[in-house]
Amino acid sequence: MIDARIRHLGELAVSAQGLGCMGMSHGYGDSDDAQSIATLNHALDLGVTLLDTADFYGAGHNEELIGRAVAGRRDEAVIATKFGFANRLGEPIVIRGDAAYVRQACEASLRRLGVDHIDLYYQHRVDPQVPIEETVGAMAELVQAGKVRHLGLSEAGEETIRRAHAVHPIAALQSEWSLWTRDLESGVAQVCRELGIGLVPFSPLGRGFLTGRYTSVEGLAENDVRRTQPRFADGNLDRNLAIVARLEELAAAKGITAGQLALAWVQHRGEDVVPIPGTRRRRYLEENLAALTVELTPQDLAAIEAAAPHDGIAGARYDAASLTFVNH
Repeated sequence: MIDARIRHLGELAVSAQGLGCMGMSHGYGDSDDAQSIATLNHALDLGVTLLDTADFYGAGHNEELIGRAVAGRRDEAVIATKFGFANRLGEPIVIRGDAAYVRQACEASLRRLGVDHIDLYYQHRVDPQVPIEETVGAMAELVQAGKVRHLGLSEAGEETIRRAHAVHPIAALQSEWSLWTRDLESGVAQVCRELGIGLVPFSPLGRGFLTGRYTSVEGLAENDVRRTQPRFADGNLDRNLAIVARLEELAAAKGITAGQLALAWVQHRGEDVVPIPGTRRRRYLEENLAALTVELTPQDLAAIEAAAPHDGIAGARYDAASLTFVNH
């Protein structure tokens, strides 16, 4: 078994690395359900417990997929899902956090997952039109009803996190965190640590870019969301590839891949950090988990950050419209 040591998100014990499942249904081109289910089961076999999904991924398909994969293995999985996007992919973004929608979304997720409770229930994005106290209050009622075990927020700002935690303990804050996205280090991470909230970095491999596998958008499917993201745009792409080349040199000196180096850097952010790299393939799942065994010295960490300075990344992580819905 590959090392999948336990870490804690608040009071929730999970494997030190989880599995992001979005790409099995959404965002990165077509996928294969049989292959994805095999990868999900392989993850459980290897000791990965935290499986991360959302009702938005594939318009519910991703939750259904996980439900099929964990059938008969429910006790081995910590299922995390999210609510909040009330639009479909490709439509203008609509965020809902009103109490009625929270209850409605939870019931729908439980049906798709085929389970009687959700282990970790996140608000996917904060609804700026609804007080966070109303949203988290409704989520807390789901805990009291036994339908949800722990609560989380995604891409929330510092003040929102404090207000939410005052209503009901928040176990985890999910946000993008990697060598090319370090926004939450400016304050959000400190607030979470003050309050005992775990950190769940999504896209810890820069949407696959930090692995070195992508040198242009030409190899991406026509419906791959990365084709529309600023960091993959002409001009920005070449500048960011230079960073990957430097990471590859450092990784080669340690006998590992650039992706493993980048992921190990995230794992070394703290014992309260549980990244959820996504993959549809067992080969990459194993490669990602091997990053748990990579030891980085203070000198290694300094060299990595010098190779990928935060102010050296070209392009925003989202388009302008999507950026308006983060850090509220």
